[in-house]
Amino acid sequence: MVEKTEYDPTAEAPGLLEELAPYNVHKMTLNVPAAALLVVDMQNAFIHPDGPHYLPAGAAVVDNVAAAAHAFREAGRPVFYTRHAEDPAGGNAGLMAEWWEDSSPKEGTWEAAIFDGLAPHPGDVVIPKIRYNAFVATDLELRLREARVEDVAITGVMANLCCESTARDAFMRDFRVFFAADGTAAPSLDFHRSSLLNLSYGFAYVLSCAELIAMARAGGKK
Repeated sequence: MVEKTEYDPTAEAPGLLEELAPYNVHKMTLNVPAAALLVVDMQNAFIHPDGPHYLPAGAAVVDNVAAAAHAFREAGRPVFYTRHAEDPAGGNAGLMAEWWEDSSPKEGTWEAAIFDGLAPHPGDVVIPKIRYNAFVATDLELRLREARVEDVAITGVMANLCCESTARDAFMRDFRVFFAADGTAAPSLDFHRSSLLNLSYGFAYVLSCAELIAMARAGGKK
């Protein structure tokens, strides 16, 4: 298990975005009428201080993610949550169980529930998942297509696992991807930086939550 190191993505984001600038050249403007926000795995297991996999950096981005979700709802755009939860009886986790020694959140437990500070609102969509990539063995793509979504903005945890895996696959499925530097978190700043570098180079426009929120507000309901 990789040791977690404390850092604050909201404080580090300006420097990270400056560092990424030579690669983060595919600057896009959110097409708000065709956009959705994805909140990845902001669950008690990772966000609550009593969670077994508490991620301090994840707790640090809660306010930014909540603000982004509010802006998308105000703009009349859907907010999708993913929730990683495996069968407590086993059998559906595949290599994930072996890799993480069967320590992932189990369905029906407090650890698997979405953190209260980011509880879904009526009309939000919750997608249960059992792999890093939120498109694997879920109906996420179908739900996005039904909502006529073309642009996907990604927030949540962990930036280097579930968020990055989902962002890469979204791009491969021809969704335009917006990835929030200060709305995602990883076990360490090194992991976070590496993910942002990879994504900006080949898969996503990396931006701040403030920029994402400004775009949502500018293109929202009139």
